[in-house]
Amino acid sequence: MMARYCSLPPAAAASLSLLLVLMATSLGPVAAQNEPKINNSDHVIIVANMLPIDLQCNLTFSPNSLNVSFWKKNGEEIAGTRRNTTNTEYRIAKPKADDSGWYQCMFYFLSYPAANATIEVKAAPEITGHKKSENKNEGQSALMYCKSVGYPHPEWTWTKKVDDRFVEISNSTGRFFISTRENYTELSIVNLEIEMDPGEYQCNATNSINSTYVTTILRVRSHLAPLWPFLGILAEIIILVVIIVIYEKRKRPDEVPDDDEPAGQMKTNSTNNHKDKNLRQRNTN
Repeated sequence: MMARYCSLPPAAAASLSLLLVLMATSLGPVAAQNEPKINNSDHVIIVANMLPIDLQCNLTFSPNSLNVSFWKKNGEEIAGTRRNTTNTEYRIAKPKADDSGWYQCMFYFLSYPAANATIEVKAAPEITGHKKSENKNEGQSALMYCKSVGYPHPEWTWTKKVDDRFVEISNSTGRFFISTRENYTELSIVNLEIEMDPGEYQCNATNSINSTYVTTILRVRSHLAPLWPFLGILAEIIILVVIIVIYEKRKRPDEVPDDDEPAGQMKTNSTNNHKDKNLRQRNTN
């Protein structure tokens, strides 16, 4: 037996489609009206000698009973901020670049998905760690780095001083490697060349607020550098020996008596001869 299909008249089909569309559109505003509503502080830019910053969130509408609220910074919960209140506040007492980041006020309900609002606290990059100098031998590898605080995370570039101006480093020789992740960057140079690589290097950090840089001095020594202390000691020993030899040669030698006639015997004979001479002179007189 063949199944029978009934089809609606064109007018009825059009009416049904219109009804379905109206039902779908009407459900959207109803769902949106049931979502939590949060009024939060504006985004902030940290500057020098700034007064304390108060970040605020106010849960103006809740579809369900509130369970807990707290604050996060860069995705991590801030200790000691858990409350059971619809109006929450977090204070940054002494704002500095390290306090910048993205903050969230979190609201958790008994039987409804969590709600949150985000407040960006921005600051110019500030480089907090780097090598002031790097000393290596020819043929070795050198590693220079910079790390910073500040938000948004900076874009990093490395430059080298060439003919009294800094030029961006390119890896044309295949010996330069730059690695960057958020607030950290490093420059690695392999197989150092004493003629090409020594000099001043700068890491530059730039974000939407400002930019900054610091300088690292790279020194490359010869292959013989490890031998220099030994050669210096050896030279000192040679000079000392030469001085001693010259001194001994110029020193006046002492009188050395005859081996067959001791000094004491010579003195006694001379005295006796003198006495005999005096005695003969008396007898003659």
